[in-house]
Amino acid sequence: MRKVPTLASIAMIALALGLSVQGVRGHGDVQPQAVDTTGLEPLGTEWKDANPYRDNPKAIEIGTSGYAQNCARCHGLQVVSGGLAPDLRYLDKGQEGDTWYLERVRKGAIINGVTKMPSFEGTLSQEALWAIRTYLEAKHES
Repeated sequence: MRKVPTLASIAMIALALGLSVQGVRGHGDVQPQAVDTTGLEPLGTEWKDANPYRDNPKAIEIGTSGYAQNCARCHGLQVVSGGLAPDLRYLDKGQEGDTWYLERVRKGAIINGVTKMPSFEGTLSQEALWAIRTYLEAKHES
């Protein structure tokens, strides 16, 4: 004997689906979080072309926190992407990777008129962004 769903059960299913969709839709509506860069050498106002904190343990520590707060929602926890955004473990190390990274974090990424990644220039400091880059290099995989 087949049961007929009640109005209450249909309403509960609709509510659950509505909440699920809201969660997905709200995914990108998160404000960037400030990154405390205390302990890092100040870099000034002119952007560096290459990572000045490469292999700096303090920068890796700060970058770990900065990444978790600002990047992990799209690029994955501990830099393991679930496919929503590029897997940054494979971003080139050194100058080539620095150049690509700087372009993306400073200007963001707009693809077919859709903002896929916001610009972080003016939102996060140069120190914070280079610390995150330092963390990414520490997590690099070939």
